[in-house]
Amino acid sequence: MTPIPPVIATDNSTALDGFPIVFEDQYLQLTSALPLDANVYGLGEVVASSGFRRDAGTNGGTGTIQTMWARDDADPIDRNIYGSHPIYMEHRFDSSTHTSQSHGVFLYSASGSDILLLTPPSSNVSLIEYRLLGGTLDFYFFSGPSPQKVVEQYGELVGLPTWQPAFGFGFHLCRWGYLNLNDTKDQVVKMREANIPLEVMWNDIDLYHAFRDFTSDPVSFPAAEMKTFIDELHANYQHYIPIVDAAVAHQVNATDIYDPYTRGAELDVFIKNPNGTEYIGQVWPGYTVFPDWFAKDTQQYWTEALRNWSQSGIDFSGVWLDMNEASSFCEGSCGTDANLSNTSPPFLLPGDPGMPITDYPEGYNSTISGPSGNITVNGTLTFGADGSTSSSLSKRGIGAGRQTGINLNVPPYTIHNGFGPLSVHTIATNATHAGDFVELDVHNMWGLMEEKATHLALLKIQPKKRPFLISRSTFPSTGKWSGHWLGDNFSKWQYMYFSIQGVLQFQLFQIPMVGADTCGFQGNTDEELCNRWMQLSAFVPFYRNHNQRGALSQEPYRWDSVANATRTAIAVRYALLPYWYTLFANSSLFGAPPVRALFFEFPDEPELFAVDRQYLIGRDVLVTPVLTPNVSTVDGIFPGRGLVTWRDWYTHDVVNASIGTNTTLPAPLGHINVHVRDGSAILLHSKPAYTIEETRQGPFSLLVSQAADGYAFGTAYVDDGETVPPTPNATLTFKARKGALSIDTHGSFKIAQKLDTITILGTEKPTRVSVDGKVVKSWQYLDTKQKLSIGDLSVDLNGAVSIAWN
Repeated sequence: MTPIPPVIATDNSTALDGFPIVFEDQYLQLTSALPLDANVYGLGEVVASSGFRRDAGTNGGTGTIQTMWARDDADPIDRNIYGSHPIYMEHRFDSSTHTSQSHGVFLYSASGSDILLLTPPSSNVSLIEYRLLGGTLDFYFFSGPSPQKVVEQYGELVGLPTWQPAFGFGFHLCRWGYLNLNDTKDQVVKMREANIPLEVMWNDIDLYHAFRDFTSDPVSFPAAEMKTFIDELHANYQHYIPIVDAAVAHQVNATDIYDPYTRGAELDVFIKNPNGTEYIGQVWPGYTVFPDWFAKDTQQYWTEALRNWSQSGIDFSGVWLDMNEASSFCEGSCGTDANLSNTSPPFLLPGDPGMPITDYPEGYNSTISGPSGNITVNGTLTFGADGSTSSSLSKRGIGAGRQTGINLNVPPYTIHNGFGPLSVHTIATNATHAGDFVELDVHNMWGLMEEKATHLALLKIQPKKRPFLISRSTFPSTGKWSGHWLGDNFSKWQYMYFSIQGVLQFQLFQIPMVGADTCGFQGNTDEELCNRWMQLSAFVPFYRNHNQRGALSQEPYRWDSVANATRTAIAVRYALLPYWYTLFANSSLFGAPPVRALFFEFPDEPELFAVDRQYLIGRDVLVTPVLTPNVSTVDGIFPGRGLVTWRDWYTHDVVNASIGTNTTLPAPLGHINVHVRDGSAILLHSKPAYTIEETRQGPFSLLVSQAADGYAFGTAYVDDGETVPPTPNATLTFKARKGALSIDTHGSFKIAQKLDTITILGTEKPTRVSVDGKVVKSWQYLDTKQKLSIGDLSVDLNGAVSIAWN
């Protein structure tokens, strides 16, 4: 075949050479044809300008170059970032039969690589090309045929997601910049005063003494006072999570007493230079070393460090793993032969003199609207007052393989790493691990190995309790050990939208406990953006507000409108906890994704294949958030092409939806559109409380949304919310038909809470209602909504229950 000139004109490396299988020194290549403009999803981690559906290079797109090289960079667009996941799902529609099938392809490799999705000019096919720096071409294929089956089959290979503790589904609050314990305690008090539920309080590196892992500053976070504070949280059914950075501070001199370093050196658990000396990088505490997860005693070392920290007063309920790509601020072993007493980061920190965070919120023009930065001035909306619209952060030049300053000699092929040379801002590729593994070959696995070690350590420290971990760098099978947050995003509307594709990506990657830094991490947010984002994030698995040192404070109590919107959204989230909990149980048992793109449930509707501004929680709850400023409506599509009835979550009204196209919905500030699918039966908490435990102690309610024939079905998984399985549990099954509802319970867990309310939508008005054959008088019927509400119940859910109406 004649070689093809560069498909991306600005990048000579996209020239195609005839598609042979290539095995050369430090270079492997394999190419496969795809249908023209294939529906491809996955290949991450990435903030993709094309959205959840990847750009195959058709319809005006340039194509995709997805680089697999874990990198600490603040959420750039279309570049490699924290995690590496060389799996994709293709969803293929047959226009003759109007049916679809999905399959998945997984390259089981930790090697640095480029994966190209391209369509050559005038070609009748698209293609995928793998270019690896080493390793093997070890492929796994998943036959589907549905999107959910592909995800489940991938989970069977890499491991099913870890069981989440119930508290993890609560609201988490953090920031880099709670400078002392009083700052931290103030947040807990103010959230309580505002009656905004707070489940977990976090601290960033402000907690540390001299930025050192496994410490607390003796002045700003005294260990004894921290223990008292954390004990108070626990007494109120709340929790505490601290940060653990990847790098461990190197001892400055013989008088420097820092056990996490000296014990690690004693056990010989740190990464080395090729000559056998310690590899010394540079991170927050100055010169640092890095645990070598291949060394035989590293698990023991890590468990000891975490246990000692917990016993010192930092009695954590979970751990936040950061900087674990792993990140280093210098290139190479820069601490070798250096003055180790220099403990200053090699740059100013945000919020320090000389680096204030002074940018106005996105879309705000102070020349026109004055210095306040408010959402309105004199009753006029300020976003875009000068005619501007949402800004877009540009990606780094796509031709990284040919940019100046890149080392073209090692390795011979230069992957499109966003920093150029592979050793920039991370551990050098020639650093050596136990067993003579070199960093070049295992770099992408560092975060995964830390996650596994931390998970196993927590099982030792807190036996039988489910570890709760949130980590930045990820790799296939991370979900067995940890959840993930989407990294250092920006306080911009565009990044609120990007958070949806991020959540959907990680469902495919079998890391379902995922979410973004709500209201944005970098830059200054504003009232409107934070209002909308706090509501959106209430409907994703991991819900945390976190922002940057020196930026404007963005806790939800800071603005009345945000506080009100947050209270409303959290009330819905906590009501839905039995549903979320069941979805995650099914994820841990079977690999089913808790959050789903619309086409996962409606695979034969091509108009849904690129939708990533809406999503489904499970099969039954549709979320349509506002993702743009200055609007009071939102457009959303309702799947099913008129054959499915969707009802408003809040009003229970049936939506008069357009078929196969968008429907415009009211969306005033403070309101997020949520709709329930017909044929569903959803167990709820009827009295959402301030914490997850208090909510779980209250009664249940049941929402049944019947299809036209009266059918509805649902299940609920119940256990104690904290014990590592196998543990006593119960599964409730709800089945409805016209005029009847049955509840069956199987399992050994005794459910203490009663069912106090049943709401049935889509039914005719009855004259008689009974529970287990006994007539019930406490019911109401609303004809305009076809809604039957049965209240004042006290139904025991530990046995079979029968409800009838006629």
